[in-house]
Amino acid sequence: MNKETKPGVAGQYTALYEREKETVCGCSADVLNACRQHAYEVFRTSGLPSRKTERYRYTDMRSLFAPDYGVNIRRQPVSFDPYKAFRCFVPNLNSLLYFVVNDTFCPPAFKRTELPGGVIIDSLNSFAATRPELIRSRYNYLAGDDDAVSAVNTMFAQDGLLVYVPSGVRLKRPVQIVNMSHSPVNMMANRRVLIVLEEDSELNILFCDHTDSDSDFLITQVAEIFLEENAALDITCVEESHRRSRRVSNTYIRQEARSRLTYNNITLHNGVTRESLDIRLQGEGAGCRLNGCAIIDGEQHADCNTLITHAAAHCTSNELYKYVLNDAATGAFAGKVLVCKGAQNTDSAMRNQNLCATNQARMSAQPMLEIYADDVKCSHGATVGQLNNAALFYMQQRGIPLQEAKRLLQTAFVSEVIDNIRIAPVRDRLRYLVEKRFRGELNKCEGCSLCL
Repeated sequence: MNKETKPGVAGQYTALYEREKETVCGCSADVLNACRQHAYEVFRTSGLPSRKTERYRYTDMRSLFAPDYGVNIRRQPVSFDPYKAFRCFVPNLNSLLYFVVNDTFCPPAFKRTELPGGVIIDSLNSFAATRPELIRSRYNYLAGDDDAVSAVNTMFAQDGLLVYVPSGVRLKRPVQIVNMSHSPVNMMANRRVLIVLEEDSELNILFCDHTDSDSDFLITQVAEIFLEENAALDITCVEESHRRSRRVSNTYIRQEARSRLTYNNITLHNGVTRESLDIRLQGEGAGCRLNGCAIIDGEQHADCNTLITHAAAHCTSNELYKYVLNDAATGAFAGKVLVCKGAQNTDSAMRNQNLCATNQARMSAQPMLEIYADDVKCSHGATVGQLNNAALFYMQQRGIPLQEAKRLLQTAFVSEVIDNIRIAPVRDRLRYLVEKRFRGELNKCEGCSLCL
């Protein structure tokens, strides 16, 4: 355990909590407050993870948390209306659009009657006022207490987003959640997400992360997702933040029998991004598919850490992650598949492919298998390479300029990930944005103010 005591980096967060505990709890619901003190004790004991901690070895968490960020503990109202100030242009998407500004859920502009009966998309605090039992039985249940960064989020998260789909309901329209970072001063925001799909339900959801202010941001996010029997969830996460954004996201998912998950994670523009994804296939016949790509340059950093636990028989998992790194960018992918005793007939495949377009770019790849069952089919592999000189030469011989040839090869390299996205308007839009990204243009939706 990596202990870090006052007055270190962790000390400024424990001191803030001790000083403002009453205010933090006074602006939040009882079901969220119930977990807060335990999270504080966990964090006070462990401190922030160092690079000696296996799952955090590729990202210096202490340097990310070291600056003195502002925290909206008193829950001052959001200063602008994102429904009027922001336009996200995805042709033909026809989504149900919601906004979260920093860590505050903004009520939708459309009528709630547009949602099918029983579906809830609301803030945790609002829903806790009428049905606290649904949140109490799930909030912080998967995140637990073994991760210090999740503990920080639990200490300070005062509200969050709830998506609840009751049994037998299948939403035909995708739900789009736009996470906006907006502040005139440097800010830390602690986002919380709880998604519950009951039996035989289905949901497509798109998360878009944007920055709308020229300030430093530290975003922590903890998402807990529950898929009951035969539930189907398709998630696509797209990040288009600026270079002064630091985002640390921990996602925990539990799948029951015959549930299906598709999780797409696309980083188009960022500063520092650290993603952790823990999936537990709890019931027989559950299956998940993970797709991800990151396009980074300059001194950008992208780190993805996945853990898939096969805890039941006849489950499947498939992972494909691709990185393209230019300039002095750094990337990391660490993926582990754990097959528990008794999880027979597991079928798992993991593939990580990376393209370093310059000699200065650095990529770390760590695929892992840990198997305690004897009737399984598991594979894993990782590659790190450069652009094919023979292909570049061939293309130049046919009149394609060198830079354009490089862009074509890089676009083709990530297209396999983009092609796996099932929502056609999102897939088409991402193809367009990927091409713009490789051309060096600011890949932003209308209304964004990305800054370098």
